[in-house]
Amino acid sequence: MNGIKKNSVRAWLLAMRPKTLSAAVVPVAVATALAYRHETFQWQPAMLCFVFAALMQIASNLINDLYDFLKGTDGEDRLGPERACAQGWVTPQAMRLAIGISILLASIVGLSLLFWGGWELVLVGVACIAGAFLYTLGFSYLGLGDLLVVLFFGFVPVLGCYYVQAGQLHSDVWWLGGACGFVIDTLLVVNNFRDRETDRRAKKLTLVVRFGERFGERLYFLTGALAILLALVGTYPHIPTTMLALSPFLLLHTMTYRQMVNIGTGRQLNKILGLSARNIFLFGLSLVAVLLFA
Repeated sequence: MNGIKKNSVRAWLLAMRPKTLSAAVVPVAVATALAYRHETFQWQPAMLCFVFAALMQIASNLINDLYDFLKGTDGEDRLGPERACAQGWVTPQAMRLAIGISILLASIVGLSLLFWGGWELVLVGVACIAGAFLYTLGFSYLGLGDLLVVLFFGFVPVLGCYYVQAGQLHSDVWWLGGACGFVIDTLLVVNNFRDRETDRRAKKLTLVVRFGERFGERLYFLTGALAILLALVGTYPHIPTTMLALSPFLLLHTMTYRQMVNIGTGRQLNKILGLSARNIFLFGLSLVAVLLFA
């Protein structure tokens, strides 16, 4: 992209990657809908959870941008969307400051949730911040990125958001937390599938690098399918209604999977990222509808 001034508003918007915020919104929305279903909904902690999740998503994006640049992962052969530090849109010094500010704001919002959830939430907040750094600084290079996504984009936000509203955990929360985690992991699988050759050269041992292209293709489809299965269990006894509501997602997920397989390699796979984000939003919207109206 040409004409982007260093440290400009446009540069920061690109660095924050607002399109990825669906990954932060969906788990909180599902947890809030479940709290409403169980008549424990509270709007104040629910809104704070949305803000905390969005701030942590932004912080994770900025951390990933900075440290991949410092490690040299974002080289000239990068296939994914352009990164702010690598392109010179944002200086590393400014990025470090922005990371600190976003984490500070997230911490302030998180501390306000102690009024509803108690001091044990401090440990959850610390784990979230640590996870944001650990993904880029080590876990993604060991093939553990998918585990972190399922944990911190599935179980942690769904269980945490439900708990601050209900004051306890219901068995359904665990199933729906897993469902959100796996559907959001489709984004990471596409990233790793697209970058498998550059990751291999950078010794970034993602699951796709470890087990190959065909494994990556199957993993993409199976993460979406597993998300549906967990959602069905989590909304029992409304399984037929849930299956009907999620059938558009299943259709679009299957079509996106086939497109990914047909494209195979190259920058065209960036299109699959956008389609996957759309699918995740549809999954969350459909699941929320079931929880509210079934």
